[in-house]
Amino acid sequence: MADADFTIERLKKRADFLACAQAPSCARGAVVVQARARPDGLDPSPLVRAGFTATKRVGGAVVRNRAKRRMREAARLLLPALAQPGFDYVFIARGGVTTRPWERLLDDVKSALIRLAAERDRAAPDPDRSARPPSVPSSQDD
Repeated sequence: MADADFTIERLKKRADFLACAQAPSCARGAVVVQARARPDGLDPSPLVRAGFTATKRVGGAVVRNRAKRRMREAARLLLPALAQPGFDYVFIARGGVTTRPWERLLDDVKSALIRLAAERDRAAPDPDRSARPPSVPSSQDD
């Protein structure tokens, strides 16, 4: 994969995780991905931040740590190609993330990231469309 034009950092503060919880999310297979556009437009360098979490429902400490390690690796491989600079992503482990075959876990993460990007593009207003006057259907007399 090609190298990204942005830096990837980790989310570490609870407030950042809580802010992402209010953002759109997509559940695919063994993972849930949340994506939030950061309001800080002051940073000149493009930046993507990613956070990883697993609840006790996933399993004990060893299982949760393994789940987060697998999600970190999947994000490391896929975010450079699929992430949008200026966004925060939170990856939440679901049951079975540690036993899911690696290729299927990658597919889950990839499809969730693609779906979030498609929803974001669909929700964004088209600047070209708003600049044009509304089209009036022409009536043709035969």
